[in-house]
Amino acid sequence: MDRRKLGSEVPGGVAFRICAIRETFEESGILLVKPNAPDKCLKSQEAIQYDKKELAKWRLPVQKNAENFMKLCRELDCIPNIWALKEWSNWLTPTYPKGKRFDTVFFICCLQEIPFTLHDDRETIQHNWMSPLDFIEGYNSGKFYVPPPQWYELGRLCRLPLLQDLKQFSQDRALEGCERWFPIRLVASDGLAILFPGDELYPEDPDYTGEREMNICSSKTLEQLRLEVTSLHRIEWRHQHDIALYVNIEPPYKHVHPLMIKAQLYSHL
Repeated sequence: MDRRKLGSEVPGGVAFRICAIRETFEESGILLVKPNAPDKCLKSQEAIQYDKKELAKWRLPVQKNAENFMKLCRELDCIPNIWALKEWSNWLTPTYPKGKRFDTVFFICCLQEIPFTLHDDRETIQHNWMSPLDFIEGYNSGKFYVPPPQWYELGRLCRLPLLQDLKQFSQDRALEGCERWFPIRLVASDGLAILFPGDELYPEDPDYTGEREMNICSSKTLEQLRLEVTSLHRIEWRHQHDIALYVNIEPPYKHVHPLMIKAQLYSHL
């Protein structure tokens, strides 16, 4: 998208990162910034430490008005650390159920130390630092719910358990870019499947706006529908904590497939 047509001279890659950094601060208190000084900026880590009271003081003003984030940066003499965020994936909310939709970019930022964190009691009511594997196992055991995009991406992170490996991979892979994934729902007799690009049943011309009905309905079972095709890239969902990924295509843009723990996985490795 040419953001100049929207009245902005800020490139999309910069604007999205600033927005992500601001949202992260609003919801978690984590401030991903660097000192506003050339000699310190190049040597700084992904996030510098500030007094906890100082950070807490700015949370509400930034939540009330996004423009206050720039005031925060000026007062603390810092700049958003936009290039610490590596482009990871892009998910577009399905047209079902009806409601608010989001075109969401996921970024990866690798930190050497756990930063100051404080939930906002609005969009976040609790925080806990866990490994991707712990998240997946917690979901599979029914301890908590993880939406499909986060479930998929956490599975990818399980492929790279070492921080340095993840940092290097995300940095190299980000140069390839990524495609927008628009999930399509397939309703079967015993559950539903979420189809992703590359699956044989994924529509050639999906309707991203919801003007055309894109859901696929069948009287067959999920297994029957799966065995009828050769190219698979889908999640099968029988109930909230019974979810399985089936994928046998090469991941595009030099990405990795999720590593699923205690769940079915048919994967091209």
